[in-house]
Amino acid sequence: MFRKLWKKFWEPILGFSGFQWVIAAIMAAIIWFIYFTSRKQIINYETFKKFHNKPAIFVFWHGRSLMLSPIVCLGGMKSYAIASRHKDGKMMAKLQHLFGLRAIYGSSHNGGISVLREGVRALRRGDHSLCISPDGPGGPSLRVQEGALYFAKMTGAPIIPVCFSARHVWIQNRWDRYMLVYPFTKIKCVVGEPMYIDSKISHADFESKQQELEDIMVKQLRELDAEFNHYVVEQDLKTGEFKRLRREGRAPKLTKRYR
Repeated sequence: MFRKLWKKFWEPILGFSGFQWVIAAIMAAIIWFIYFTSRKQIINYETFKKFHNKPAIFVFWHGRSLMLSPIVCLGGMKSYAIASRHKDGKMMAKLQHLFGLRAIYGSSHNGGISVLREGVRALRRGDHSLCISPDGPGGPSLRVQEGALYFAKMTGAPIIPVCFSARHVWIQNRWDRYMLVYPFTKIKCVVGEPMYIDSKISHADFESKQQELEDIMVKQLRELDAEFNHYVVEQDLKTGEFKRLRREGRAPKLTKRYR
């Protein structure tokens, strides 16, 4: 009953742009507080600096976006981020804007052609990067969709996988197992090596590169989470199916740890 009343109250308010800015500002303040009160370790930061103000495609799992925003902001990166047209996505776009990221609205399911066109245009300018969650906005979790590879194929920009984890966190019970970080903890971020996609790549090699990228990103997440002994995040969870199972009391719960 309370859940229904809260949803009825919250959803209309969330649609107001002014209220979205207020929530985004509060969220940004919290993220900065967490970031500055925590110890940071960034592996392979040289790669991140190498593509400062150069075209690159930074990819990260949907559930691991929270603490990447201040890293991008302090690195002085000029970047665009793909955002959903849903009101939640618009609020997240406002949050990203406060960290210096511009929004390109759409997804692989909604406005995919316009997103591809705008993303390619931004990368071809030569001084902007692109930030993409290849398993968003609705899953399947930890599965790389084709979007980032198409951007790389059409522009020559490298794909750079990035992931973070932290010691003290709350992994939310939702399809992407979104990780919220507590203050005064240790945050570790890994920046992967650039991956290039040839413009004349064959279909078979394209699929091979897609699987290679997925394997690299999953390995990043698994190794980071194992270091902090977190629960093992599953693959292939989808937002619609997960919500349905949760309503029925059958949503999968995190139960397995690395050790």
